Amino acid sequence: MRQHSTAAGIVARFSLVFEELFIFIALLCLVAFFALSADNFLTTGTLSAILSQLPALTVVTIGMTLVLVSGGIDLSVGSVVALSSAVVGLLYTVFGLPLPLAALLGILAGGCAGLVNGLLGSYLRLPIFIVTLGMLEAGRGLAYLVTGSQTMYIGPDIQSMALPIPGLGVSPAFLLALALVIVAQLTLTRTVFGRYVIAIGSNETAAKISGIRTEPYLCAVLVISGLLAGLGGLMNAAYLGASDPNAALGLELSAIAAAVIGGTSLMGGRGSIVGAFLGVLIIAVLQNGLAQLGVSEPVKRLITGLVIILAVLLDRWRSRP
Repeated sequence: MRQHSTAAGIVARFSLVFEELFIFIALLCLVAFFALSADNFLTTGTLSAILSQLPALTVVTIGMTLVLVSGGIDLSVGSVVALSSAVVGLLYTVFGLPLPLAALLGILAGGCAGLVNGLLGSYLRLPIFIVTLGMLEAGRGLAYLVTGSQTMYIGPDIQSMALPIPGLGVSPAFLLALALVIVAQLTLTRTVFGRYVIAIGSNETAAKISGIRTEPYLCAVLVISGLLAGLGGLMNAAYLGASDPNAALGLELSAIAAAVIGGTSLMGGRGSIVGAFLGVLIIAVLQNGLAQLGVSEPVKRLITGLVIILAVLLDRWRSRP
């Protein structure tokens, strides 16, 4: 039995590696297409624009991937990004707190939102879809209340997080996001916590029968998602130099699309953080490439929507018997 389980695990691991390789090849093809179609795509300016947009979406997608692997979904991450950014702006500009403390409290605000989602969804057994949908509205409303529905200018101090490091060409925010990708991938694949999350997402009833208390793990992934959305809010504020209550509108859809493109199943029990990061790169390259081709905003939204539908179809194809 153990040999069969080990063999199945090896097959599943090689399957994920193959999918990640396929996704990487698709990314290269997309880059080649825009390089041939747009005159200035392969320039340092375009690369800098793509890298500056990656950190917030990357950390949010990490949290979304963990939630999806557990069999849930977090629709509130975009609003939590805006709320956390608003908290940072309020504490720094109005109350005069030191920026590091304001940043920490902003991240914790995201964690609190995730904790509410986790307690309601795991311990009270309310549908996580509905709970996070409610938090999507509540979080956005709180962001408007905190900022008075106005953009709050923070200043250059916070922007240092989003500016390229001299000699490296990448920002501290990007390096932090990349480090979190590695840590999250190792956590998902090499720790008891990750194995339990995968087991719960594969079959929660079987996980309970085997002795796993599912509630703490389901709650934990939503708290992690909230904390990472809070970090995404800080990164977004650093990118803009301000707290915008309208920030991250629709970010949850981009995060879900990136995760699914990267091999994460909407049915739970299967996922890859590295693959999700490749999905983030595909989303970022697609958005920047379309902008350079002069595609109008409505058409860009249409194409992005089609990519999301394609990602769902890809997930259904992967999940077939």
